[in-house]
Amino acid sequence: MDIHPIAYLRSDFEGRFGTPRQPGLVPAARAELRLEPPYNDASALRGLETCSHCWLVFGFHAIRPGPWRPTVRPPRLGGNQRLGVFATRSPFRPNGLGLSLARIEALLSPPGRGLALRGCDLMDGTPIFDIKPYLPAIESRPDARPPAGLGETGPGLPVEWQAEAQAALANAPAHLGALIEQTLAADPRPAYHQRRGRGSYGMRLSGHEVRWTVTDAGARVIAVTPLEDSGRD
Repeated sequence: MDIHPIAYLRSDFEGRFGTPRQPGLVPAARAELRLEPPYNDASALRGLETCSHCWLVFGFHAIRPGPWRPTVRPPRLGGNQRLGVFATRSPFRPNGLGLSLARIEALLSPPGRGLALRGCDLMDGTPIFDIKPYLPAIESRPDARPPAGLGETGPGLPVEWQAEAQAALANAPAHLGALIEQTLAADPRPAYHQRRGRGSYGMRLSGHEVRWTVTDAGARVIAVTPLEDSGRD
């Protein structure tokens, strides 16, 4: 069966590093789902204006194709424990497909253009293959049990700002400060870096280069710089 993208995502997350591990971890994250012809028909979205959340079936476009492997090493388990690929959310899957839950903020204008979303865990440029409404009465299962260790979010990182970085927000998008804080609080570092403790890091968020360090006290934002060549519109 051949499948083709119906849409592409414009997201705050411009690289793999910094993109949240799961949806909802960074509520300030913004995204636009832009439908491709012939799917950019307003009637195809009819009814979603009353829906708060939707499922996105997407493709892991930043992962290089590789040989099929039945087990993977989830970063959340330290990268030293193997689980079956179907017991994980690993991007290294037989068909490279993922499923993500997003909050619908609004339908884009003009009608049929797409959706304004929040809380996404998807990179800029992600291809979208389908959209389905989230049905809480059917799909919410408070008694559900995840694989051991994979449902834990951890304590998170305290976040503080260097004065120069805080001042740089004056000319930045209004949501950028919250986006940075929530992204760092979720600790985007691989597990082996978390064990190492201290370190210096950089990532691209919403057209900006963000530099930050980790000490025993938590994360500290040291620089926020606009990227002239980000290509964002």
